[in-house]
Amino acid sequence: MLIVLLIFILQNTQKVVISFLAWDFEWPLGVALLFAVIAGTLLMALAGGARIWQLRRAANSK
Repeated sequence: MLIVLLIFILQNTQKVVISFLAWDFEWPLGVALLFAVIAGTLLMALAGGARIWQLRRAANSK
């Protein structure tokens, strides 16, 4: 899987400009997509973990 990911990043080297609030970043497309996937995964894990914690707390209070 890491080899496929590395090939993807190396084949998508054209620069893209990413604007977020007042910041502008210029990154290769493959790297920008990799960071987007990592950020999305972390946010979903955080939301899922918070929901699991909420359900466990509700189950233990009964």
